[in-house]
This record gives sequence, structure tokens and C-alpha cells, in this order.
Amino acid sequence: MKKVFILGSTGSIGVNCLNVISSFKDEFEVSGLTVNSNTELLLEQIKKFKPKLVVVRDENSAKKIYGRIPNGCELLVGEEGLIKVSIDAEYDIFMGAMVGFAGLAPTIEAVKRGKRIALANKETLVVAGELVTNLCRENASEIIPVDSEHSAIYQCLIGENLNEVEKLILTASGGPFLNKEKSFFENATLDEALNHPNWKMGSKITIDSATMMNKGLEVIEAHWLFGLQVDKIEVVIHPQSIIHSMVQFVDGSIKAQLGLPDMKLPIQYALTFPERLQNNFERTSLPEIGSLTFFEPDLTKFECLKLALEAINEGGIAPCILNAANEVAVGKFLKKEIKFSHIPLLINKALDKVENCFTPDLETIFEYDKKTREYVITLT
Repeated sequence: MKKVFILGSTGSIGVNCLNVISSFKDEFEVSGLTVNSNTELLLEQIKKFKPKLVVVRDENSAKKIYGRIPNGCELLVGEEGLIKVSIDAEYDIFMGAMVGFAGLAPTIEAVKRGKRIALANKETLVVAGELVTNLCRENASEIIPVDSEHSAIYQCLIGENLNEVEKLILTASGGPFLNKEKSFFENATLDEALNHPNWKMGSKITIDSATMMNKGLEVIEAHWLFGLQVDKIEVVIHPQSIIHSMVQFVDGSIKAQLGLPDMKLPIQYALTFPERLQNNFERTSLPEIGSLTFFEPDLTKFECLKLALEAINEGGIAPCILNAANEVAVGKFLKKEIKFSHIPLLINKALDKVENCFTPDLETIFEYDKKTREYVITLT
């Protein structure tokens, strides 16, 4: 029985991870769960999966369930709790399902313990890719990506020589505004931006898909995961979300990984690798799909993707500034404090205002994240 610790158990990835574990009760057990504030769902998960440790990041939410945690389960609170449980809990696999910069510090602690990291938290590699990948080598920790695009590339590279890769091709659905003109963004509503055509995801990731920042972050993540320069990573719009990504080799051959837009598949792969276990998930029917289409993204329309590519090309701490500014800007849009069209404007201002640092250590990364957030909070 492999023990799984889930950072962010009530989000879409965390819930799907627990669904996968439920399908393989003889293979996995849950040793720990963490949430931000969804304590009611956490209580249901505790009852079903019986973890020994849980963390509620938001202290006010934690107060609501004091006295409701069953015997045999310890409750920890706050950022300190996230770090402590990453260090102290017994687990074989660390499922990094928390969204945003907050997932960085606990993930680093899991890496230091030499654990398998099933990584859905792309921000970890966006803001600290060089540091985290170096720590993985030093501690014999392996990262197996959970993002469907990076999982697809990982699967396509099994048995291949990385020196024979010509380019990686990340596919993107294009989000809910794929067929809208850029002028539409000025008055796009929150409900419209959250109405993704293919995937059911959390609010932040769904907005990132609408701006295509999600794909920009994935390019940065792929750069660190697979050790390829950005000019060898291409983004292609693929509205059907059936081909999850591809690898083109130096002989012109292309390998692709296909499947329905269902996050349980890459989650199961990360948990069971190198094995593939039989499941009862819905199968892909190519005749029913009929056709697959592809075209280039419009960088004039999707400015966030362009900003992300510029940030990774600039290097240093620019991706950290980009990520922090994006998290604050998306938060403002979700609260209806700014227009959808203002998201790239705020990010661009932060990249211009906050001076880059080209040799950041972990302390510097946290400093710049805080500095950027404080600046973007003041913008409208």
C-alpha cells in the first residue's frame, strides 16, 4: 500500500485524486489532507479516507471544526501547519494539488525528503524551477507531472533520447473566449470567463485558461521539467482537448498522447507509474469525436501568453513577478474589482515596475513574490 499525502484535497485535482484512490483501495491509502477553507468537504473526506493528519490553512475556517475531528486524526493550522505536515507525515507520494504560490514551500519540503512529487501545482516550477529541479537531483526525488499537457509529454518521452527531441508541442483548448474578438474582453463577465467548454476546474485556473496565462505558465513549467529551451516549446490551439500534447523528434516523427478531457487519467498515471492499472473510466471513441483541429494562438489577442513567454525569455525572477502579479490580478477579477481586459495590463505594469534579479535564492523568491503582490494590490 502506497501512502498518499494530498496538498489541496478539496480542489478539482484533489477531489479527482481521491476518486482515483477510491478505485484502487488495495493500492493506496491517504495519510494526510490539506485544505484552504472548505472544512465541510474536508470532514467528509476525513470520514471516508481516515487520514492521520489534516491541515486547514485559513485559521478562521479551522475554528469551525475544532471538536469535530475524529480521534486518530490530528488537525494542524496555517502556513506553519502546511510545512510541518510536509515534513512529518508518513507518505510515499506527495500530490501537489494546491493552486498558486502557496504550494511552493510544502513541495520543497517533500522534495528534500526524496519523495515522489505528483505535481499539479505548476506555480512551483514557474517561480522556482531551477531551485526545485536542483533539489530533486540532490535528494533523488522524482517529479511526475499531473497537468494533462505535461503528463502527455512525459508519457511520449518514455524510452526516448531527449537529445533527439526537436520540439515539444503543448496543446491548448483556447478557453471560453477562443472565438471572441479582443474587443469582447473589455466587457466580458465573470460568468462568461468561468464557462470553460471542455474542463471542470477551479476558478483561478479557469480564468487563467480564458486569458491563456495557463498555457504560458505551462511553457515555463515544461522548460524546467524537460530541460528544453523555450524556442523548442510550441503552443498550438486544439479546441477538442483530445490530444493533450505532442513531441516532435529530429526525424520529423510526432508522438501524441490522446484521451478524453478527464484529469483522473494523468492523476492515475502519476500515482501508479511505471505501471498502468486497468480502470473503468470512460473510453475515447475517435469515430464519435470525428475530427481534430489545430491552429496557432493569437498573441495580440491573448496578451497573457505573450507576457509569460517574454518573462521566461528574460529569465531571473521575472517568472516569479509574472506569477504573483497574475494571482493578484485574477483575484481582483474574481471579486469583480477590475475588468477581464485589465488582467494583462496589471501584469505588464508589475513586470515593468519590479526590477529583475538574475540569481534568486529561495529567500529572494519569497521577497519578490511579496513585493510584487503589494504593488499589484494598489493598482486598479
